Amino acid sequence: MDLDVFVAAHQAQWARLETLSRRRRLNGAEADELVTLYQQATSHLARVQAGAPDPVLEGRLTTLVARARNAVTGSRAAGWRDVGRYFAAGFPAALYRSRRWWIPIAMVSVLGSALIAWWVATHPEVRASLATPEQLRELTKPGGGYQAYYSDRPASSFAAQVWTNNAWIAAQCLVFGVFLGLPVLWVLLQNVMNLGIGLGLMASAGRLDLFLGLLLPHGLLELTAVFVAGGLGLRLGWTVIDPGPRTRAVALAEEGRATIGMAMGLTAVLFVSGILEAFVTPSGLPTWARIGIGGTAEILFLLYALVLGRRAAVAGERGDIDAADRADLQPVAA
Repeated sequence: MDLDVFVAAHQAQWARLETLSRRRRLNGAEADELVTLYQQATSHLARVQAGAPDPVLEGRLTTLVARARNAVTGSRAAGWRDVGRYFAAGFPAALYRSRRWWIPIAMVSVLGSALIAWWVATHPEVRASLATPEQLRELTKPGGGYQAYYSDRPASSFAAQVWTNNAWIAAQCLVFGVFLGLPVLWVLLQNVMNLGIGLGLMASAGRLDLFLGLLLPHGLLELTAVFVAGGLGLRLGWTVIDPGPRTRAVALAEEGRATIGMAMGLTAVLFVSGILEAFVTPSGLPTWARIGIGGTAEILFLLYALVLGRRAAVAGERGDIDAADRADLQPVAA
């Protein structure tokens, strides 16, 4: 095959196909022409590959065919409208659908932290096993370790550090779900122990009120986000064990996509928590005002998850990508 003659014979068709592939809107006749030219270009590429391989021409036709295929099949890139729709419907629906996982986890975690705090506060030998008396005094004294943690760094850099750390904890809970959820339990246990020990040490020093005044403004929302991430990780792990009426591959694909999407939503929630921890917790506002701000943020999140989320879930939202963007599945017998 003479490549020069071949290119000269079809150059106009390829140019027209490229023009149509780049247009955002086509009328009926142009759409039909696009499909016809796409089929012809695919045939041309096959002829070149079989009869006269040429890397330059093959690369050009491959790019042209790929662009035309995207135009023919209607693929699209995600935009800001998709992000807005996700936070308005998909994310709250996913929160609501997973409530039977993260609400019990929250209750068990809070109870576990309270028990650990009581144990540490009422048993001197437990405190002695954690640190020396001097170290404990340094942690719990006015302006000491626990209190200084929130005020010894610039607020902006502290917010970034807190956000990164909490997002990493949430990401661990989400990712570890594929390992049957077992590592998620370890992450949650560490979180419960750290919280309980801090409460217990400050209670033993008679400064529990100060510690709660530092913890609650941001901790309500922060801990809720961690509980949600833990619940999603455990739900994903249970999907591996029991996919239900779906095949295991389909179940993991659907729940995995929803879980990955939740990472974006939880990142936004933890960003708000980080702002509260950096700018509200160490501020000069009265304790009641700081706790009130944190409580308001928590109530708004719960309304978002349980009220707006219920409406979105009833409307058919699952937190997954749109049905039009998912692969078609062949029906199978149950």
